[in-house]
Amino acid sequence: MNEDDLNTLFDAARAAPAPVPQALTERVLADAAAHSPTATGGWRAWLAALGGAPGVGGLITATCVGFWIGFAPPAGLPDLAGLVWGIDTATLSETDTDTGLFGWDIEEG
Repeated sequence: MNEDDLNTLFDAARAAPAPVPQALTERVLADAAAHSPTATGGWRAWLAALGGAPGVGGLITATCVGFWIGFAPPAGLPDLAGLVWGIDTATLSETDTDTGLFGWDIEEG
């Protein structure tokens, strides 16, 4: 057999597709409906999509830790905020407000 013979056979098979029994179609659709998630709206759907209460708790914890490390890095880590802004935050004085510091410098003083 060469490629032309195969193409002829495939064309003949495409011309007369095998009919799918109606009972099989109904069983497949019923099985798909049984395994499909139900549509619940509101905040519970968002909570479930995030992994439930443990997932949301992990996200809150990661957010708090990231915020803390971002603005008060440990001594072994570089100050990422200073690197992004192009300043050395270790040498800032209390009166230096060029960077803004989000107003937190006012609360300390």
